[in-house]
Amino acid sequence: MTSVYRWSRFGWRLGSRFLDRVIVDRGAACAIGVVLTILASLPPLRGGDTATPADRIRLPDGFLAELLYSVPFESQGSWVSLTVDPKGRVIASDQYGKLYRITPPAVGAAEGTRVERLSVDSGMAHGLLYAFDSLYVVVGEKNQGLYRLRDTDGDDQFDEVKLLRKLPGGGEHGPHSLILAPDGKSLYLCAGNHTNLPPIERSLVPRHWQEDQLLPRMWDAGGHAVGRMAPGGWICRIAPDGSEFELVSNGFRNEFDIAFHADGELFTYDADMEWDIGSPWYRPTRVCHVTAGSEFGWRSGTGKWPDFYPDSLPASVNIGPGSPTGMVFGYGARFPAKYQNALFIADWSFGTLYAVHLQPSGSSYRGDFEAFATASPLAITDVVVNPVDGALYFATGGRRTQSGLYRVVYQGSADTSPQVRVNEEGRAARDRRRRIESLYASSEVSAIDEAWAALRDEDRFIRFAARTAVEHRPVDAWRGRVAEESHPDALIAACVALARCGEGTDRATIVRTLERLAWESLSPSQRLDLLRAYGLAFARLGPPTDAERSDVLQEIDARFPSMDQLENQELCRLLVYLESPGVAKRTLDLLREARTQEEQVHYVYCLRALEKGWEAGEREAFFGWFPTAGQFRGGHSFSGFLTNMRTEAVSRLSPGEKESLGAILDAPIERAEPASSGAERAFVRKWTVEDLLPDLQDGLKGRDFGRGKRMFADAACFKCHRFQRLGGIVGPDLTAVGRRFDYKYLLESLVEPSKTVSDQYQATVFVLTNGKTVTGRVANLSNDRLMVVTDMLDPGRFADVRRGEIESQHVATVSMMPNGLVDSLSRDEILDLLAFLRSGGDPAFEAFEAFGGERPSR
Repeated sequence: MTSVYRWSRFGWRLGSRFLDRVIVDRGAACAIGVVLTILASLPPLRGGDTATPADRIRLPDGFLAELLYSVPFESQGSWVSLTVDPKGRVIASDQYGKLYRITPPAVGAAEGTRVERLSVDSGMAHGLLYAFDSLYVVVGEKNQGLYRLRDTDGDDQFDEVKLLRKLPGGGEHGPHSLILAPDGKSLYLCAGNHTNLPPIERSLVPRHWQEDQLLPRMWDAGGHAVGRMAPGGWICRIAPDGSEFELVSNGFRNEFDIAFHADGELFTYDADMEWDIGSPWYRPTRVCHVTAGSEFGWRSGTGKWPDFYPDSLPASVNIGPGSPTGMVFGYGARFPAKYQNALFIADWSFGTLYAVHLQPSGSSYRGDFEAFATASPLAITDVVVNPVDGALYFATGGRRTQSGLYRVVYQGSADTSPQVRVNEEGRAARDRRRRIESLYASSEVSAIDEAWAALRDEDRFIRFAARTAVEHRPVDAWRGRVAEESHPDALIAACVALARCGEGTDRATIVRTLERLAWESLSPSQRLDLLRAYGLAFARLGPPTDAERSDVLQEIDARFPSMDQLENQELCRLLVYLESPGVAKRTLDLLREARTQEEQVHYVYCLRALEKGWEAGEREAFFGWFPTAGQFRGGHSFSGFLTNMRTEAVSRLSPGEKESLGAILDAPIERAEPASSGAERAFVRKWTVEDLLPDLQDGLKGRDFGRGKRMFADAACFKCHRFQRLGGIVGPDLTAVGRRFDYKYLLESLVEPSKTVSDQYQATVFVLTNGKTVTGRVANLSNDRLMVVTDMLDPGRFADVRRGEIESQHVATVSMMPNGLVDSLSRDEILDLLAFLRSGGDPAFEAFEAFGGERPSR
């Protein structure tokens, strides 16, 4: 059905009128006999000139994918955004060109797709929406702005183009998608972190965002987003005529799309910074619940906030590495109920359409996800549900890669009647949060009373809303309440608010108030909040006086090191800032003991900012670490960050110190083979599932939590998998694996990794025309170039594969996870590792012996 266009890459063209309005209909071949005659005279075609065939797309049972249209690049470009008009026609935009309207065939009749180029001077859209009898176009590449297109004479063509508002930003981190509000009265628009916030009439976010860095931030070593400051990516609610913009949320890196849940709650899928992979400031792509006035903590370079900071909100679901593009809930699709209520999110780089299944959790949500549609390559750019035919449509393309338009339908036997779920669970908590959010604009004195009381709520999202409501009021209206507060959560939140809204004289109040909290009586999350509150006071209101510094050190200095990794992370940050006596030695001790490269890099990152308090031999140990870091692997900027950290540390040395340290300051950081996280281990035996299964028959009891945690490192699990915010990213995050799988499944995954391989992590074998093969996962694309990760332990290195050089390709049947990883472990060590995986990192889990001292690292 696409052969009409294939010659375009070879330089042949038909008349422009033919290409402006094209009918692709294999059932009507007789009507285009002239075209077929021309085709017969053309040279053979390369396999890379059409979109990925639909039969290569892996879907759940009962679903079918159809390739409706393979887009001719030379004449119609590379499509990146979709919307559906009231007649069920799909409108698409070329990233660098025009708009197209596609009339799909009826479901069950794959032939007869009609494509026309719209005769209107508009395009280059990252976002499209048909609403209010208009086509809204978010232009992201040239003449950026929000436009409204209308058909004023009823000829089914848009003849009026009106710029509603300029949007100061462009490119792939510019203005993106927009959607209709649930009440049908307004629109929501999202934009990436290279889009300056346009003039806004109102803001649900308090307008005093800052960078909030306690230690000096390092800009990206590769030069990306240098100089980009808060608020980062943003989401606004806008009037249909563009006359009013209201800021709803910010602190994103590059959220490309947004979608409303049936509960009326907004979600987005935010991007990672793939160049950060391997560093402690790396944040995976993630699904975020976008509440009113929310902040999600993106800051450039090393400045990204950990998701536990109380002045930001966490993700509902962490996905992993990727490149987020379109997203849509399955409402209106003629799918089984599970998928009608799923949130479909597209990952452009790894060629996956995920189905995210959200469940209420307090006033917010948590969830899990599955790979719904996967292929290689399958660079999905946008996804929509067509309410007319009940099918799900998605486009591939972007960055001048080959585009296709696909349709997914369900042909199984499950019930597909409308079953949209509005959650009763969590309704009271959500209503309470929304009530607090409604106070943002209130000027009533009682609003502060109500918001202040909610600072004590156990629900983090409600506490965040309460603090935001407080910050919307003049600080003089509530400053006096801070020192009178006694509840730990409310006290800390009040100090955070005062640090963000106050002035230098408020710093002493914050320090005195926080000192009233007894460390031993606080929960792990409260301790982290406490440390952040101190940090914000100093970052926002200036460095402490000598007396304030002494008071803070008296409260927290003896807590470092802790048994909790996250506490150590934040204690180290704060104590280095305060130049605590002996902090260098204690941090170097932790550096030697750290099991993951992220932990090690964090401690070095903090110490590079320490100027005073070094004892004999400590500088040598610190600078001696850098040559050993050549064994670590990471993203594009990882090695540059290491170099820059050392350069900054050297810049803080006196001439005499530089001379005494000598050649160690210039020792090369040479690439080396990754070392084991612990001591080299001897081979024990070739374990089988049958060897260990009898030990699992009655569950596990009396296991050793600490040893299980060590085995996670010694078996090289951290190299590829994240666990409680640490570890690699090329394999699935294993933090919650114990909630989904039993001991037998986990054992099989360890011992026989190729027995069952998730579609999400399957490799592809590319057989090239020169006889060579490349096996791995496609992680990036550009024009006809595929960039393939071939080594899970080295995700920053790619093998280039040209589409025209691919002879054939097939899914690998062998897992990218190596065999034999547990063959150097004893029986007891493997059982402890299994218990650790099931526990999610909780030492109080039923499989462990009575808790004996090591607290959860969360």
